[in-house]
Amino acid sequence: MKIFDHLKNNKRVQQCARIIGRIRHLRPVFWVPVLIVALALYVIFVPHTFWRHVWITIRGNTPLLCMLFVFCLLLLSLVWSTGQSIDAYVFSFFNKHGKHPRWLDRTMLLLTELGNGIVTLVIALVLYFAVNVHLAYEFILGTLTLWLVVELMKSLIRRPRPFVYLEDVRVVGIRARGKSFPSGHTSQAFYMATLLLQYFQANLAVAVALYVLAALVGTTRMYMGMHYPRDVLAGAILGTFWGFIGVLVNAVIFRFIS
Repeated sequence: MKIFDHLKNNKRVQQCARIIGRIRHLRPVFWVPVLIVALALYVIFVPHTFWRHVWITIRGNTPLLCMLFVFCLLLLSLVWSTGQSIDAYVFSFFNKHGKHPRWLDRTMLLLTELGNGIVTLVIALVLYFAVNVHLAYEFILGTLTLWLVVELMKSLIRRPRPFVYLEDVRVVGIRARGKSFPSGHTSQAFYMATLLLQYFQANLAVAVALYVLAALVGTTRMYMGMHYPRDVLAGAILGTFWGFIGVLVNAVIFRFIS
């Protein structure tokens, strides 16, 4: 508890939280060009031999290729009108079905923050000071690149959020800005679960617990009225894929340097 209190009262943590908050409220016309330039520079300045090693590693990993295939199918399904109807029906079940007491709304608001950038920053600082410096760097790099990919996809696909398209949507908390596909909170939650499990080589019980928490984050996004089911599913696949990629790329870096 002391380390969390220290991080909470740390001025640098508070400054980073304010910067993240300001970035999240910028309009797409400001940050989309920055994302494109950042990704382009990242690709250009990393040696081609490094990308070749990464591609060979991915190509030989069947589960990763399957994730990419399913993600592409989800992306293509967005033009399917029947898929939109199914999406709306499942979304309405999570968003409006049953009773919604105040304690449940508050619980959902708390759980959804597990995929927030501020929580990610706190976890990274804990890893840096209490676990492993290299893991903290890898964690931050993966988070930033995942965020770039998610935001770039949102700006290109431009799927409206449910409360914009559907009627009588129940919105819990503040309406999120930006577009809907894929879910950034869900992708970040699954990325963290996958990367940490791979690093610590946790047992089955811990793995189930972490992925259940990540799935709950995805559920909160529908409960709160922010995302469709396909947004959440795509975010889960993308986050899991990115977590495995983080581990593979880390291994490639060490092999490439040596």
